[in-house]
Parts: sequence; C-alpha cells; structure tokens
Amino acid sequence: MTENIYVVGHKSPDTDSVTSAIAYANLKAQLGVKEAVAAAAGNVNNETKFILDHFGLAAPMVLTDAAGKKVILVDHNEVGQAVDNVMQGDIVEVVDHHKIGDIQTGKPIFFHNEPVGATGTIIASLYEQNGVAIPKAMAGIMMSAILSDTVLFKSPTCTEKDKAAVSKLSQICGEDPMKFGMEMLKAKSDIKSKSALDILMGDFKKFDFSGTKAGVGQIEVMDLADLTPKRAAILDEMKKKADAEKLDMIVLMLTDVMKESSDLLFVGNAASAAGFEKAFGGKLANNSIYKEKCLSRKKQVIPPLESAFKK
Repeated sequence: MTENIYVVGHKSPDTDSVTSAIAYANLKAQLGVKEAVAAAAGNVNNETKFILDHFGLAAPMVLTDAAGKKVILVDHNEVGQAVDNVMQGDIVEVVDHHKIGDIQTGKPIFFHNEPVGATGTIIASLYEQNGVAIPKAMAGIMMSAILSDTVLFKSPTCTEKDKAAVSKLSQICGEDPMKFGMEMLKAKSDIKSKSALDILMGDFKKFDFSGTKAGVGQIEVMDLADLTPKRAAILDEMKKKADAEKLDMIVLMLTDVMKESSDLLFVGNAASAAGFEKAFGGKLANNSIYKEKCLSRKKQVIPPLESAFKK
C-alpha cells in the first residue's frame, strides 16, 4: 500500500492555508502523485466553509500529528505554526509566501517561496508551469484565497501577480471577484456565534522575537463596533492563553477592512509592553494602539515587532 503524502497548512487555518492544500493536492494528483491527500491543521473557519460550499467541495481531513508521516507544507514554514511533531515527520516539499522560518530537513527538498499576497497565487502559477488545466472549483478556491489574503487587493502584501492571477482564475470559475469577495467578507465578519476564544484563535500564529515568545492573531470585520461588546472577554482570553502557553505577549489585530485600519490589542509583561510601544510608535491605552492603514500581519505587524525586539 502506498504511503499517503499529506498536503497541510498551518494551525488555526485560514482560507489560503486550507484551499492551498486542496488545490496543491489536486495538482500533485494530476501530475501522477496519487498519494497526495489534502489536510487541514484544524477546523475550517466560516469564510472557508462558505467558499468550499459555494464551489461544491468538502473540507479536507484534519491532521493533528505529523510524526512518522510524509507531509508537504503549504502557507507556512515555521515549526511553531505547523501541525504537532512536524519535525518527527518527513517534510518533502514547502510552498509558501511568508518569511523563511525555522523548518529544517535532513535532505534537499522542493522549496518554493515568493513574496506575493497568497500561496494560492503561487499554486495557480504551478498549474500553468506544469501545463495542467485548472478545474473550475480549483480556480474558484484559489481566487478566493488571494482575495482573502490580500483583503480584496487592499493589503500592502498584494502584488501585480496576485491581481493577474485573480483575473485569470475568475474567468475560469465564472465569478465576479469583487462581488464574490464582498460575500466572503460578510461570511468572515459574522461573529455573532463566535466566542471570545474563537475570535482569538481563528487566525493565530506563534512567533519568537529574539527570545520574546509571542502570539499574534487577527480578526477581520466590516465594522469594529461589532467587536466592542466582546472586547473585555477577548482580553481575558488573551491573558489566559499567554499564561497557559507561557508567552511573553499576545497581540490581536482587530481589523476594520472597510476603514483599512486595526486596533492592536495587547497583553503581556512590562518588557514586552515597552517593545510593543516601540514597534508601533505609540502608548498603550486601554490595552491597545490604534493604527490607520494597517491590514497585514505579515507586512505591517510582524516586521516592526521583530525590529523592536532585535538584540
């Protein structure tokens, strides 16, 4: 029996993470790697469920432990964000659009990394490079991933390659990207049924800033006022998480996609608070600093934090 190769994204999976796993597993199968199986490192969120339902696809299986398994990592390349025991597995490929992290392998592997707005953009180009026709559903979910990660092209991470990919993919799947993108945002912004913990952990990643252990999450809504009633409970969950995981600080981006701004919530020790204030050039007030024109964790939050804590 042939051993499965699990194509899997990061923990607290977002749309790009889940759809990249599905689309890349499909590409590998078309190229003869029939043992490629799409997986997610957690349950899918509301936005991703909306997209998969729309294009008639099932959510991938959930993979919680990579020990002894062959894996292809998509949309991440850091141990702290990967499925448990990833270093006890056999990493055979990485396809990502984030900074190079701490994943190490015992042999050379296919490692594709580009500074674009979404892993979906890279995978769409890999279909083209390999001469494989993109099925309608795959085009739809890759288009959705790009729109999600670039916040409908508003994010500073967005590139001309992302826009060109959406133009091609939208023609294949038959969707108006901006119209469909707004429907996605509505699904993502529906927080009525979400607990404070759900909001914190929906898109949460761990980082190590020169020895300062941190968690940085993000929730995107169409109006920050929707989050006001849950703010105290969110802060409480942030404190519990920091204590339980022995983190020096947790930052949660409350992002208003319409105003293109973020309220950066913070909990942490005094040294981390000083670094946080240094990173964003302001003083904490009610556990936060408000930043205009701030949409991207990858480009507008992580780099200043890395710089502020650099020793």
